[in-house]
Amino acid sequence: MECESELNPETLGDETLRETSSLISTDHDDSIYGKHMALYEDEIDSTPMVSSLLNKLAHYTNVTQGVIEHEEAESEDGIQRVTVKGPQMGTFIGVFLPCMQNILGVILFLRLTWIVGTAGIMQALAVVFMCCSCTMLTAISMSAIATNGVVPAGGSYYMISRALGPEFGGAVGLCFYLGTTFAGSMYILGTMEIFLTYIQPEANVFDDQEPNGMQNNMRIYGTCCLAIMTLVVFVGVKYVNKLALIFLSCVVLSIMAIYAGVIQSAIKPPNYTICLLGNRTLKNKFDKCLKTEVIGNVTHPTELWRLFCKGDLGNETCDEYFNLNNLTEIRAVPGLLGGVISDNMWGHYGQVEKIVEKKEQSSEQASATNDVLKSYVINDIATYFTLLVGIYFPSVTGIMAGSNRSGDLRDPQRSIPSGTILAIVTTSFIYISCVVLFGACIEGVVLRDKYGDSVKKTLVVSTLAWPSPWLIVIGSFFSCCGAGLQSLTGAPRILQAIARDGIMPFLQVFGHSKANGEPTWALLLTAVICEIGILIGSLDEVAPILSMFFLMCYLFVNLACAVQTLLRTPNWRPRFKFYHWSLSFLGMSLSLSLMFVSSWYYALFVILIAGCIYKYIEYRGAEKEWGDGIRGLSLNAARYALIKLEEAPPHTKNWRPQLLVLLKLDSELGVKHPRLLSFTSQLKAGKGLTIVCSVLEGTYMAREADAKLSEKNIKAAMAKDKTKGFCHVVVSSNQRDGFSHLIQSAGLGGMKHNAVLVAWPTNWKQSESSLSWKNFIETIRETTAAHQALLVAKNIDTFPTNQDRLAEGTIDVWWIVHDGGLLMLLPFLLRQHKVWRKCKMRIFTVAQMDDNSIQMKKDLQMFLYHLRLDAKVEVVEMHAGDISAFTYEKTLVMEQRSQMLKQMQLSKTEREREPQLIHYKNTKAHASQNDKPTPTPTSDRVHMTWTKEKLISERNRLREANMTVRDIFNMKPDQTNVRRMHTAVKLNEVVVNKSQGAQLVLLNMPGPPKNNCGDENYMEFLEVLTEGLERVLLVRGGGREVITIYS
Repeated sequence: MECESELNPETLGDETLRETSSLISTDHDDSIYGKHMALYEDEIDSTPMVSSLLNKLAHYTNVTQGVIEHEEAESEDGIQRVTVKGPQMGTFIGVFLPCMQNILGVILFLRLTWIVGTAGIMQALAVVFMCCSCTMLTAISMSAIATNGVVPAGGSYYMISRALGPEFGGAVGLCFYLGTTFAGSMYILGTMEIFLTYIQPEANVFDDQEPNGMQNNMRIYGTCCLAIMTLVVFVGVKYVNKLALIFLSCVVLSIMAIYAGVIQSAIKPPNYTICLLGNRTLKNKFDKCLKTEVIGNVTHPTELWRLFCKGDLGNETCDEYFNLNNLTEIRAVPGLLGGVISDNMWGHYGQVEKIVEKKEQSSEQASATNDVLKSYVINDIATYFTLLVGIYFPSVTGIMAGSNRSGDLRDPQRSIPSGTILAIVTTSFIYISCVVLFGACIEGVVLRDKYGDSVKKTLVVSTLAWPSPWLIVIGSFFSCCGAGLQSLTGAPRILQAIARDGIMPFLQVFGHSKANGEPTWALLLTAVICEIGILIGSLDEVAPILSMFFLMCYLFVNLACAVQTLLRTPNWRPRFKFYHWSLSFLGMSLSLSLMFVSSWYYALFVILIAGCIYKYIEYRGAEKEWGDGIRGLSLNAARYALIKLEEAPPHTKNWRPQLLVLLKLDSELGVKHPRLLSFTSQLKAGKGLTIVCSVLEGTYMAREADAKLSEKNIKAAMAKDKTKGFCHVVVSSNQRDGFSHLIQSAGLGGMKHNAVLVAWPTNWKQSESSLSWKNFIETIRETTAAHQALLVAKNIDTFPTNQDRLAEGTIDVWWIVHDGGLLMLLPFLLRQHKVWRKCKMRIFTVAQMDDNSIQMKKDLQMFLYHLRLDAKVEVVEMHAGDISAFTYEKTLVMEQRSQMLKQMQLSKTEREREPQLIHYKNTKAHASQNDKPTPTPTSDRVHMTWTKEKLISERNRLREANMTVRDIFNMKPDQTNVRRMHTAVKLNEVVVNKSQGAQLVLLNMPGPPKNNCGDENYMEFLEVLTEGLERVLLVRGGGREVITIYS
């Protein structure tokens, strides 16, 4: 019954049930499975039968985000479940047309003619080719990612985040969100530019001739337009979807009107004309391109004359250039056969406020005054090739429209690649053909006239339209309106998807939505950011900003595909086969190049934003494991590095402490000495490896839960002390074997530990069991045998935490024997940490009677100078005095105590041994009576085979067992122990005298005895050596040099 209660599904949380039941059901009928699959009845609760799995996969439906949550909420309230219809859209309706509608838009109608006139046909083709190549390569990479499994609603953000991990996914997702939001600003500014310049110029609040007058008008009307669009989206997306067909029709009709106008221009060019004064283009605010006109044999000045002259005719004061040059009226649209293609082949870049001139026209040069400068068509901004790239690139964005609707497609894995690539090919053909046709049909000065001032404020591209220019004006107006509404609809959903992933805690509020799934808070934030773009007030300044965000997004789409392809992960099996990692790298390089070509300072700014978001998610965001490519790349890089590290041991210059920290746990499986972890993090200035381990006694099957709980507690303690490293808890039959296994096998390849950090066994004298200090000594022996360094922290609970700041004091190093330089290196590493930063370093060394202490000090100072260590040096002289009575007595007490404990242990052993011997004798007698072979006894304490060594050991044991208490108190101390105790006492006196007030004392740790007889004496020596010191770190080198004077 107990086992059944543990497996009862009712005990599981709602979240677990919902997560497991979304795709695979584990429910089963006991009558069926019990009859045919009884052998697997235990597994059915956690793993489904194949028939159940296939049934669920066959009926899997992918609906848009927000629908599932709304459906579940209604079913929980007791209302009848809403039936969600399966996706019905195919390639043409679901992918091709949305991509076409997003790609063809404001730049085509408002800026492409100006780009062709400024850059020339050849350079304009180069701009189009670079941008379209970037989107094509990105589409190929996106198609590979989109066809590598089911893509839920969330589109491009989902693909990037699941392919590159939460850090890159969040950074690029926010870049894509900001790009889509600023795209909304650009479309609204384009809508207002068409409205205020070409549809209703009288609606201007500020005069266009005033400085920033046009921008202020755009800001006022743009804000009003944004408020209306936000309200429409807030009311419901269904109204936007109903208008989508109208907006798409406007785009298609406008493009058809352009091609029809090109054909018509070859037959009958339009009647638009422009007026040139010399070779300068005039703003057409007048009826006649004449200086004077004769009416009734009387010469009258024209409206054009009054723009350049003051006074009456005959007594006038005119502009010098006006007097020197004649007026010329030419066709604005000569047509396909007009021969202007050669004039428009190359670029005509200019500075700000430079007059637009027709170079082929003759003129007399003269300076123009500021008064008459307003009558010419001038450059409102300085033009150059890289600027045009940044302005044009938004016209090719929109390739993600199909992937964003992946939840509404009948077959996303087939529709997304074919629809997106076909849309890019079609739009690229439209753009390339428009570049050539605009340059072949329209006069160059008209192309460079951004706002159509030379053709009476007519949209330049509409001069080519047939049957009416208003077809393109109205079509482009509604096209920009539709694109703006789509941006305000799509951007909040991207932000909502990021917020619901929980990778950035501060965005959680934007994950909430209304009852119908509309992200209200995300829409408000989108409107605020969109308003920032509108306040800029210029389409030409907003376009490069959103170009940066989209290029950053495309860069990472290509990176995701390249990483997955090169890693060859088993799960990377795209149905789209026409991809290659080299194409992805080319697309990535092209995206990065276009970012810096368009605007290097915007590029750096966007990279900085993405980097900050990446680091924020890395340190503060929730940890996610999405099976991403970056994690796979890390695994491959780690594997490669480990293999390279194993080829040869590290050089002394690369040596750093790779710590294996052996922790002890309390009765509640918590960390017994948490400050050992603090000290570990303080030592990690060397940026080495840290492996924190502990051992539980027992069997793994019995203590699996305890092991996991212990590991969780250790990880929590490591996180609290900011100790970066790995954690591992093993279960062993006893602690000694567990620690021995860890010392031998912890780490991997070249990333193995080279030093072991343990805490001193406190209260080892008072402990009833001797296991603690015996395990400690065995750990010392095993680290020495493994050629690893050993650090023993005594009084570890008095060590400072990471929050403490030692204002003053010293770190004293007592350099008794040379251990490879570890004693010198450890204080240097500690002083890199803010806890020990203000402590000074002092090095003491001991001189014998025969040593020259003055020369020793000079040599040591020179040695430290070459080691680049800043430390005060002091040489302490120890005189060879007589052994004191205190030392003699302390040694005697130590040996007597050791002998008493051994006597008690032997008595206990004898009591355990006696019944086993009796049982063995009875077994032997019974076996001889039955003439059967004698079985081998199982006890380790009974030996049937006597060797010479065992015989001597048994005699010594019997001799010690027969020693009486009187003999113990009459015994004399061993001379070797007396000498060692003398050294410990004398050295302790010197150390306490010099370093009693030090913040930390580092001492050479003497080696343990070669046999086990003197283990307890060894512990006593160490106690005497460190007596009277607050914080001590005993250091034992690993047998190799760890510090060098060479560069």
